[in-house]
Amino acid sequence: MVNKRVRCPYCLSLQTKKKGKQSGRQRYGCNDCGKRFQTKQRETGLVNKLWEEYTHQKQTLTELSNKYKKSHVWVRTRLDQVKTSIPNIQPQKTVIVADTTFWGRHYGVCVFRSWNLRRNIWWGEVETEKVSHYHYARKLLEERGWTFIAAVVDGRRGLATVFKDIPVQICQFHQLKTVTKYLTRKPKTEAGKELRKLALTLTKTNEEDFAKALTIWEEKYHNFYTEKTYVTCTNHWYYTHKNVRSAYMSLKRNLPNLFTYQKYPELNIPNTTNTIDGYFASLKKKIAQHHGLRRDRRLRVISELLNRS
Repeated sequence: MVNKRVRCPYCLSLQTKKKGKQSGRQRYGCNDCGKRFQTKQRETGLVNKLWEEYTHQKQTLTELSNKYKKSHVWVRTRLDQVKTSIPNIQPQKTVIVADTTFWGRHYGVCVFRSWNLRRNIWWGEVETEKVSHYHYARKLLEERGWTFIAAVVDGRRGLATVFKDIPVQICQFHQLKTVTKYLTRKPKTEAGKELRKLALTLTKTNEEDFAKALTIWEEKYHNFYTEKTYVTCTNHWYYTHKNVRSAYMSLKRNLPNLFTYQKYPELNIPNTTNTIDGYFASLKKKIAQHHGLRRDRRLRVISELLNRS
């Protein structure tokens, strides 16, 4: 009778042999790495290895099934056995960076990341980005013992009010993206060209100088961005240059929170949410390798990746 070959959970070698029994379980020894293990440990070690390769090394189900000479269903069943954990981090004072990313139109993840620890400390599924999600996350984390000394957020309207009792920095990169959305990279009007040129200096100036330059632009182009066009035979009207106006109003509205990092140098506040946005790009690349994931399985993979970052 031929003995069933057993794979080592440490080096995955098949060069193993029986080493007797302990507590009623068969023990094995690896001829390659010299480690000893039991059959239950073998299964657990292999499942953990599969999960590591699937999530962090971007191996697909097909690649894993070919590598281990197992069926697609067998690999999927083992992956479903893995239990994801929540971050086990000691609550403390921190600068928080908060943002949301989406897969498609109705599935996203809201993430709170500690700037000081460079770790994600909370995340949750969302269908749309709402201010209420950030209120909920802050309340939950503070109940666990976290203390926020400052916050960095994107330019979403109303989001700064979630952290109105602490210094808030609006991401300068998101602000520039908002201006570009309204003006494009190559504005056609002189007012638009000058306003975009001014917005590009955000990271190279301070609040006082930027405010002066914005005031000069406002005085120069006041009649331009307030010009109205009336609909024929009605009293209805709209701003003729609404995109230029929207870009200007966005800068004016967010100005008090665009240079917070300069006002509190002792807090070491970043001026952008790049610490989390850059990770979102990496996260999406890994998730893209496993297209067609069921929602609960996708969340498990996302949770694993966010927990290890």
